[in-house]
Amino acid sequence: MPLDDSALAAIGEAARLIKRSRYVTALTGAGVSVESGIRPFRGPGGLWTERGEPPMDGYRRFEEDPKGYWEEMLSPARVSRFGDSFREAKPNPGHYALAELEAMGTLRALVTQNIDNLHIEAGSQRVLEIHGNRLKLRCIGCGARFPRGGFDLSTLPPRCPECGGVVKDDVVMFGEPIPRDVLAACQAEAGRSDCIIVAGTTAVVYPAASLPLIVKERGGAIIEVNPLESELSRLSDVVVRAPSGEALPALVEALRRLS
Repeated sequence: MPLDDSALAAIGEAARLIKRSRYVTALTGAGVSVESGIRPFRGPGGLWTERGEPPMDGYRRFEEDPKGYWEEMLSPARVSRFGDSFREAKPNPGHYALAELEAMGTLRALVTQNIDNLHIEAGSQRVLEIHGNRLKLRCIGCGARFPRGGFDLSTLPPRCPECGGVVKDDVVMFGEPIPRDVLAACQAEAGRSDCIIVAGTTAVVYPAASLPLIVKERGGAIIEVNPLESELSRLSDVVVRAPSGEALPALVEALRRLS
C-alpha cells in the first residue's frame, strides 16, 4: 500500500532531523519481524495469546534443573511449535533499509528486542540483541556465546568449553537478567545518541523501553515508526504512522535526496 501524504511528510521531517543529528541509533521490536511472517508473542495472533504465556519463573526453573530444561528444549513438540515461522522468515524491506542506513554511515548502532537474527541476515553489522539470538548459545558462567549449530549437545546440560559453566540458549527468559555486556553496550549507545529511530515496538518492555527515554532526557530526538499509537508517541519528535517495511525504505530515499 502506498504511503499516504501525512506519512510522506513525516518521513521528510524525519530525514531532515536525522541529517542534523550527530549520532543516530535505532531500537526495533516485534512489529519489524511480524512483517517477515514471524508471529508475535502477545496481541492478536500471538503465540502466547493462543497458548498461554510461559512461566514467569522460567529462569529459576532452569537454574534448578538445567538438564530438564534442555530435554524440553530439544523435544520434537517444542521444536515444531516454535521453529516453523522462524525458519521460514526472511528479512523484509525494513530490515534491509536499516542495514543501508548503517552502510551510509547514518546509523551507528541498532538495538533489537527480536531474537530472529533477521537484522544480521539483512546485513546490519552493529547489532545489539538485548533479548538474545535464537541461533546462539550462551554460558551463564563466563557469558561466552557460541553458534548453536554444531555445538555438542550429546551431554545435557551442555558445558562451556572455555570455563566449564552451564550453557543455555542465548534467548533471555522470564526472570533472567539481561546479560551485563549487552545491557551496558545498549545503554552506552543511548547515552551517545542525539537521535533514535524506534520502529515496530510499543516500547513498554524494560530495560529496552528505557533507551529512548535516555536519549530524550539528554536533549535528543525520538523518531517513531509504527502504524499504531504507542506509549512513546507523545514523547516522539516525529511520528511516522506506517509499517516499518514501507516507511524505512522511504526514509533511506529521503536521506539520499538530502545528500
